[in-house]
Amino acid sequence: MWPWEHAIVAYLAYSLCRHILTRESPGGLDGFAVVVASVLPDLIDKPLAWEYGVFDVGYGIGHSIFFAVPLALVVGTVANAAGRPRTGLAFGFGYLSHLPADVADALFRQGVLQVELMLWPAATVEGRPPGPGVVEAFTMLFDRYWHHLIAGELSTYRWTQVGLAGLALLVWLADGAPVLRECLVAGTRGVRALLARDAESSRANRSD
Repeated sequence: MWPWEHAIVAYLAYSLCRHILTRESPGGLDGFAVVVASVLPDLIDKPLAWEYGVFDVGYGIGHSIFFAVPLALVVGTVANAAGRPRTGLAFGFGYLSHLPADVADALFRQGVLQVELMLWPAATVEGRPPGPGVVEAFTMLFDRYWHHLIAGELSTYRWTQVGLAGLALLVWLADGAPVLRECLVAGTRGVRALLARDAESSRANRSD
């Protein structure tokens, strides 16, 4: 799975869990946490492999269950101490969803059960980087994907991805567009505060 696919799947799953367990939509902070955490393993391992050659392929420490679980526990503990328990849970949910999603993706597309994708350093994955660097590799792969999308030459798997992306957008809008909603509210408050200060300053100048 590519990072944007992980973000889509993680948000859909997290939103469903929130509605089932709490009957609420995700908030801005936990919505942001689940999406960022869901792509974090790739942001760790892909540069280490494709840019610096630490791993043969983009599956190393970031995708390791031996790193992911302690990280989720630490972040959850810190978030809980800061009075943000849902943010910590969202981070753990997003990060830990990444690992089995990659295993399931390999099984679905290649028919191979690659549990070793999440067992570094007990097990490693062999292969070669898809390009000379992180930016170049992602650009090449995204361009190829975009070309097939425009030409309508997508496989059933790719059409499924497009459908999931559309569903995620609809769910996000139905949830009240978390993150964007909070940004707009904060921006509106900032503008109102600025206008109020200007008005008060104008009144003070007239009184002088």
